[in-house]
Order: sequence, then C-alpha cells, then structure tokens
Amino acid sequence: MQNRPLENLCGKYLLALELRLAVAESCTGGLLSHRITNVPGSSAYFAGGVVTYANQAKERLLGVPVNLLEQHGAVSQEVALAMASGIYRLLNADIGVSITGIAGPGGGTKEKPVGLVWIAICTPDFAQAWKFMWKGDRLTNKELSAEKALELLVEYLRNRQTMLARSIQATGQG
Repeated sequence: MQNRPLENLCGKYLLALELRLAVAESCTGGLLSHRITNVPGSSAYFAGGVVTYANQAKERLLGVPVNLLEQHGAVSQEVALAMASGIYRLLNADIGVSITGIAGPGGGTKEKPVGLVWIAICTPDFAQAWKFMWKGDRLTNKELSAEKALELLVEYLRNRQTMLARSIQATGQG
C-alpha cells in the first residue's frame, strides 16, 4: 500500500473523489476516528464519528431499529449495516463505516465468541458488511478492527475511483 498508513490513503482517495466520511464505532471505542483524525487536514473529508457502545445509543443516535438489536444482537451483520447507514445520514456524509464486535476478554458466547467483529460500509448506493474473528487480547482486537476497517475503506475508494475513471473515459470526458 505504497508504505503509507491506511488513514493517509483514505484521505487521499476521499479528497480526490470529493467525498465525506462518517464513522460509527462500538467495540473500537473511537480508535478508528482517532486514526483518521491523526492525518493533518482530515477535516476536509471527515464529517465525524460517534461511539455507540450501548444499544440505546445505537437506537437513539443512529436509528438502529430495536427489532434488529433484539433479533440479531448488537454484534451482527444487520446491526453493522444499520449503524453505517445511520451515521452517514446523521452527519450528512457520503460514506458511513461502522464497527461492532466483542473485544474481550469477557462478553463472548458460544454463538458470538470474543474476537467476533462486523465491519460495514454504506453509501446511498452501496451496502456491505464483513465478518472477522480475531484471536488477540482486547487491545489487539480493537487495533485489528480499526486497521481492517481502513483496509476495506481504501479498497472501496480505490474501486470507486477506478470505476469513475472508466466512466469518464467511456463518455469521452476529461
């Protein structure tokens, strides 16, 4: 990745595509927002982020439906997607990224063990969530989750830039 931290690459792509990012975090406790805002000038493309640790915060701030939380639990594909969608709408951004999981050392179950994390990216025309299973301690699980969210965002933005370039080329613009 060009030996540049992922947060720098995210910023480069967001600026080039003229997009604004918003993030909703649970198990990472603001670590993703921290990394994004470590880049000077990130206010040009980072609308903001919220830490919605409690289900009530997910409901009230992000509009996650109670029935999703009750049926699937906070650590689920459905809730990750609702969080990502909710944050980009809340902060009037173009892209929403969410992270929800069980960092540990407690809180896990047989069905949802410690280290289980869902990361989602949503835009008005795209929604996808990915499931990961980390094997580290609490801090490692948080760091791996933030790193993976940045990797997924870079991949999404790179693909979007490529599609835009092809579209411009195909129409003879530029």
